[in-house]
Parts: sequence; C-alpha cells; structure tokens
Amino acid sequence: MDEVLMMTDFPHLKKKGSGKVRDLYEVDSHLLIVATDRISAFDVVMPNPIPGKGRILTEMSAFWFKRMEDIVEHHLITTDVDLFPNPCRPYREILRGRSMLVKKAVPLPVEFIVRGYLAGSGWKDYLRYGSISGVKLPPGLKESAKLPEPILTPTTKAQEGQHDVPITKDEMVAMIGIEIAEIIESKALEIYKRAAAYAEKAGIIVADTKMEFGLFEGRVILIDELLTPDSSRFWSVETYEEGRPQVSFDKQYLRDYLLSLSWDQRPPAPELPLEVIRKTAEKYREVLHRLLSL
Repeated sequence: MDEVLMMTDFPHLKKKGSGKVRDLYEVDSHLLIVATDRISAFDVVMPNPIPGKGRILTEMSAFWFKRMEDIVEHHLITTDVDLFPNPCRPYREILRGRSMLVKKAVPLPVEFIVRGYLAGSGWKDYLRYGSISGVKLPPGLKESAKLPEPILTPTTKAQEGQHDVPITKDEMVAMIGIEIAEIIESKALEIYKRAAAYAEKAGIIVADTKMEFGLFEGRVILIDELLTPDSSRFWSVETYEEGRPQVSFDKQYLRDYLLSLSWDQRPPAPELPLEVIRKTAEKYREVLHRLLSL
C-alpha cells in the first residue's frame, strides 16, 4: 500500500486548523492546504486512513479548478511545492503531491450541493416531502432517477460529529445575501453541467457534487476542493439503471459498509477492515484514472 499521512505537524508554519480531511496553515499572505489520507463518513472521521487519498484529492481538484477557471475565479495558486514560500521548504517531501497554496478567502457559511440525480439524503427527502431543500420535484421519480434539470440544494456546514442540515434558497439568501446567492447558483450549475458532460465521456455519471465558495477582495471565488470522490457521487455509465442504488467510485462503498454495522454514526467511528480500506482506495484511483486519461 501507498505511504499514508494521517495528520501533519509543521513546527515552523502557523497552523490555522484542521478539517475532517485537510490541515490548514497560514504562509505569508496565503493559505497552505494539506490533504491528508483521513476519510470521513456521516461527518465523522474514521480511525483508519485511505492510502494515497490525499494525493488523489489534490490532483483531481487541481484538474477541475483549471477546467473551470473561465466560469469562476478559484483560490488555487499552485500545487508545485518548489514554488511554495521559503517557510515550506523543510516539509517539501511531505507536501509534494498533496498540498495546494491558495488565496486567503473568507469561506461562506453554506455548502452548495448541485444534484443532477436523485440519491442519498436527496432521495430520502424526496420520498418524505416531494422536494429537496424546498425545490419541488415531479411526482413518481425513482431512486437514482435523472432530474429534469440540475438543482442547487444548499446545506449548513457541519462541525465534526454533527450533520449538515438542508436549507432552502430563502434561508441561504438570509445567510449570504441575494446578490452572492444568485452568482453562486449560476456558477455552480454551470460548473456541474460542464463537469457532467466531460465525465460522461469517461464513463462516469456525476450524480451530485458539493462546492464551497468564499469571498476574496470582495469577489466570489471557488474554494476548498472540487469534484472529488469525497465531495461527489460518481456512478458508472455502463451499469447505471434507475430504481436502485448504483455502482459508485466514491465514498458510498464506505458508507454502505458502515450502514451494515450497528454504529450510531457518532464518534468514535469503528475500525475499518483492510478489505474496506483497500477497496475504497481502489475506487478513488479508478475515478482519477478515468477522468485524467481522457
């Protein structure tokens, strides 16, 4: 298995914090985002890393940021550690392939999920309410059905051990303002449509994906990660069939394993078997290979 990185500690850099997967440092006027091999499910970090995962997330995010930069400005400056500021030099070998030097944006307090298909919590909400985040959908749709048009379904940002809560567009507007909300909805839908069309050529359906935006010098920019197996549902075109769960190249395999246990989805998370770790890593590598080899 690949070399793993569960956590970082760089004494000469100012640590700003740690998310479920990434560690964040302040470097000069920028931020340094380090993607570890941690993995979370149901907003809880697992005790076992997924080998190579941080490198896959970094490479895939950089790939998509580049492909979307004519739609919206993003925070990525470079992934080339040799171009990082001098304080990063002692840690170059650890940082190589799994870190991004980015603009220091102010994150918005909302996560923006674009859905093109009916799955996961969206499917559960549809069964209960006939809508997702207040967006009314046609009656009679099946699980995994393609929606008439992609929709934006915002949520709150959960802290570790808590769950994201769906919010309506009106609630989103109350949190971030009408002007910013309209810009983000337009940009997020455009990004999703472009990504979905590209991925389909690689035999992948982008069922849904989560994006994050922030403000940089007054402008709305795309931040965090983009269209990775951590933040998206990737399905196989070859085996897709509505009315049932799909073969996926993302965290769903791990979620399905955890759902088979009697775990209450609260910390601490259970230890993962080697086979589950191996298969999850395999799925992440597969989607990276498919998308980047086109």
